[in-house]
Amino acid sequence: MNNRINNTFSKKNKKLITFVTGGDPDYETSSQIIENLACGGADIIEIGMPFSDPMADGPTIQLSSMRAINKGIDLNKIFSLCENFRNKNNNVPLVLMGYYNVVYHYGIDKFIKSCEQTGVDGLIIVDLQPEEDSELLSKLKTKNIDLIRLVTPTTNEDRLNTILKNASGFLYYVTITGITGQQTAEVQKIRESIIKVKNSTKLPVVAGFGINNASQVKEICTFSDGVVVGSSIVKIIEKNYKNNKNEIIPNISKFIINLKKGILP
Repeated sequence: MNNRINNTFSKKNKKLITFVTGGDPDYETSSQIIENLACGGADIIEIGMPFSDPMADGPTIQLSSMRAINKGIDLNKIFSLCENFRNKNNNVPLVLMGYYNVVYHYGIDKFIKSCEQTGVDGLIIVDLQPEEDSELLSKLKTKNIDLIRLVTPTTNEDRLNTILKNASGFLYYVTITGITGQQTAEVQKIRESIIKVKNSTKLPVVAGFGINNASQVKEICTFSDGVVVGSSIVKIIEKNYKNNKNEIIPNISKFIINLKKGILP
């Protein structure tokens, strides 16, 4: 499928992928943050769908989900955020990331239709295993929306082949075992694992979890197709939303521009 994700990876430079929870710390600020991520140089933007029990996420992302939920953010408002962004930027891909419970309760058909209407390019459903994805996958087949898969350090060759069977867009290599935002990635181990994965697929492979500065970005981009940075951005929101809300946007912009230095030649 030829969508924004494919177009982005068709350019051979390394990619900076950013994550924020949609609606954190509130709708208006979140909308501005998403716009500024693109302005700062994010090649793809992942938007987290708030969920009350985000089991794969550490405290930072969990708290961001609760901040959004407490502000009344639901999937309708997430789609509204996507639509607002798409009205201003038709190039940077948007990927919704979250848990299947949220999608299922919204209604799969309604969810996919809303993705189409608001310019969503890909989905990462953290807890949806390949053995359980047939309903969603069958409905996505005719749409221009990628189902992006996670690969972890414990994924063996058989499991990788199962994951790759219906993967599209890119592969998200989780650099650490455990929850988000809690450890720093060990670069040599990541290198070996990503090289193995890349030998099995033509899909781009990006690395995420535990990556939080330009030097890490630069090093990991020597063997991956890009990096995902999330918890460090969300921590900026967490640190400033109560007393220094007007500092959130400039601090995130500064952080993204600095991260981008690790990618640019």
